[in-house]
Amino acid sequence: MMSNWDPAKISVNYLPPATEFRPVDRRKYTWTQSKTTEESFLSIGYQYDYNAIHMKYRDEVLAEWIPQMGQYVLSGKLFISDNTFDEKYARIRFMIFEREVKMALAAMINGDRTFFANYPWLLDSPIYIHFQSNFEEYNKMIYFETPRQYLNETIQAVET
Repeated sequence: MMSNWDPAKISVNYLPPATEFRPVDRRKYTWTQSKTTEESFLSIGYQYDYNAIHMKYRDEVLAEWIPQMGQYVLSGKLFISDNTFDEKYARIRFMIFEREVKMALAAMINGDRTFFANYPWLLDSPIYIHFQSNFEEYNKMIYFETPRQYLNETIQAVET
């Protein structure tokens, strides 16, 4: 899954007053990646890091911890298309993001390992990503396992 992903290539930025320990409710992640170096950039805060988003490419992944029916859910979203995109381009973006979102989630989970060490019960929380599109076939919510899966896969990849 993440064979070419390098956990060492994550730059983590906490947006004050957020820290490695708080908030839990509505803790927000903004993940972006450099087009040239493939380095991942992760901002963690009470708000999304809109300064990190490149409005031309719109290839960021946003996620936040939401209390829902007695448990926490990591609820994410990514932009596929709006009315400025044709259906062919939306389909290409959807196929790329469907494959690559796991790398972004791995970066989020691994970049915030101290947080998970302090809140281990979140490791088994579900992750749902909303692919946002004006085309119905690409506008969907997809389940992406739990944070524990991403930590375990990263540990296995580093050991091999």
